[in-house]
Amino acid sequence: MAKTQDFTAMMKDMMGAFPVDTKAMDEAFKTSATLNEKLSAVALEAAEKSTEISAKWTKETLAKLSDMSKVKKEPADYAKAMTDFASAQAEVAAENMAAFAEIAKKVQMDTVELMMAAGKDFTEDASAAVKKATDEMTAAAKKTTAAAAK
Repeated sequence: MAKTQDFTAMMKDMMGAFPVDTKAMDEAFKTSATLNEKLSAVALEAAEKSTEISAKWTKETLAKLSDMSKVKKEPADYAKAMTDFASAQAEVAAENMAAFAEIAKKVQMDTVELMMAAGKDFTEDASAAVKKATDEMTAAAKKTTAAAAK
């Protein structure tokens, strides 16, 4: 009489041979958390610089408004004060827009650099995890095949 294979035992052995390795998940989480930290730092630095520019711009505008609002001797002096204010504001606006553009450019460059580095890290982590899983699957398959042959 032929020996009947115990498929339940074989399935238990096979499932037991595929242990769940959380190290790869831990590494992926750490890589992701590190990327988030760096991206947050880029965003916060940009926000800080933008705030500094805005505060300086506001302070300069208020100082020029103060000069413009002072009493003038001649009515024509009011028109000149308005023209001077408008001219100065246009110049300051151009300078500040250029400064904001520099911040945006730096954020873009830093972000691209971080994303490229992160892509490399994620690829390395994924390759290591796939290689380990392949090795474990091969070993488990060999073990299961050997057990089935008995």
